[in-house]
Amino acid sequence: MIKGFQSILVVSFILFLTACGTSKRGLSRQDISMPKHEFRGAWIQTVGQTRYQQMNSAAMKHYLTEMVRKLDEAGINAVIFQIRPEADAFYKSELEPWSRFLTGIQGKAPDDPHFDPLAFLIEACHQRGMELHAWLNPYRVKTNMSNQLARGHLYERFPERFVQYGNQLFFDPGLPENREFICEVVRDIVSRYDVDAIHMDDYFYPYPIAGTPFPDDRSFSMYAVAQGFSPSQRGDWRRNNVNLLIQQIKYTIAGTKPWVRFGISPFGIYRNRRSDPNGSDTNGLQNYDDLYADIKLWVEQGWIDYNLPQLYWEIGHNAADYPTLLHWWNNNNFGQHLYIGQDLKRSIDRNELQVKIRQTREMPFVYGNCYWYGYQILDNWDGVAEMLKTDIHRSKALVPAYSHMHDGRPGTVKKLTEVFTEDMHFLTWEHNKTPLNPETAQKFVIYRFAQNEKVDINRAENILQVTPDNFIILPYEGGEKKYTYVVTALDAFGNESKPKEIKVKL
Repeated sequence: MIKGFQSILVVSFILFLTACGTSKRGLSRQDISMPKHEFRGAWIQTVGQTRYQQMNSAAMKHYLTEMVRKLDEAGINAVIFQIRPEADAFYKSELEPWSRFLTGIQGKAPDDPHFDPLAFLIEACHQRGMELHAWLNPYRVKTNMSNQLARGHLYERFPERFVQYGNQLFFDPGLPENREFICEVVRDIVSRYDVDAIHMDDYFYPYPIAGTPFPDDRSFSMYAVAQGFSPSQRGDWRRNNVNLLIQQIKYTIAGTKPWVRFGISPFGIYRNRRSDPNGSDTNGLQNYDDLYADIKLWVEQGWIDYNLPQLYWEIGHNAADYPTLLHWWNNNNFGQHLYIGQDLKRSIDRNELQVKIRQTREMPFVYGNCYWYGYQILDNWDGVAEMLKTDIHRSKALVPAYSHMHDGRPGTVKKLTEVFTEDMHFLTWEHNKTPLNPETAQKFVIYRFAQNEKVDINRAENILQVTPDNFIILPYEGGEKKYTYVVTALDAFGNESKPKEIKVKL
């Protein structure tokens, strides 16, 4: 067992650089209809949204609280919230301005100077035992060239570090100083906020515009030859630029808080078979060739902790059949954490959502799903929230343990005790939680079993609650019903302790 924070840093570097295989502890599925361990994410995008601009700080606090409650009730255990849509921030930052999607004007702060949306959202998620993954777009600065940047924006000081492509503005991915800045942003977030993961989606080099080459002649002439690339290898050079960014971000996270994960959600096709005999039997845009994102390399090298490809197509799609891609990713992710991005509207319109989720659960190396887009769950669009709650997610699930980062168990809770007061009946327990030691208890899982029911914590339907608190209030059911309650601890990596149980009468 690692004892100190510095020791954890050292060992974490070794672990992710060696990219050791994922342990199966806690990942077995005895009942695929109700798996105990399953990533259940929801993307909440802020780019293009006007809803937040219409809220003052008090209204936004209420909205975010309700957002987390609704997602929790629908069985979501990880909220992927976009905190950096256009090189701006949904949090207090000295590096980048407040987002225009938050207040309507880039650089304008919320009306309550003490309100920090990211900090508030993290607390709301953690109080319900859910994770918060901070979603960043690395290179995008303007989605439209007419957008106004805040005074003092990095672009004002260093315009030569940016390029316009089409009607958008981007950091030039070929410049080392831009990689350093993006890593500085990541370090700032990870060091100041209790995020569970840093998340990036499919926007690396921008989606190609037919007939318009990406304008990186300047950075290519400055760095390509010195880095060993010939004039004919611009594609390889671009991929190397993104590889360097991904690797540097992983180093940055591991050197700051090694228990924070790094996840990528790439476009759903890595390469087509016509481009690579080992590619998928598909015919569409390719991560490797068109976005310069070598996602397989990142997984293989251990530079990312989970891979979440966006498989938004229908079953039987002519160019990109969902089952074909599902099987391809399952067979090409080196046994590491693999989740599947699901398009809710497309799937529900074709009555395919339940079938797709069942298919992911049948795959030996797929450990969950994430839903685009999360606002449809909040709005219960076409009954999707009810479908998740009563069918697909009818039992709670724990996020699969990241045992490739740390393969151990937190200490078992101690002194599990039943307490009566004049107006309350509750259970309480002691634990060994240490704020800067991620191997200790960070939250707790409470299971409940009826009288004569076998105590088996592998059964997801017996999970009652996941909480950061070391107590749970018990209901009153007439005073004669007997139950066994079981409490386990989860460390920051999702590893679960041995159980502690107590018999109570409610």
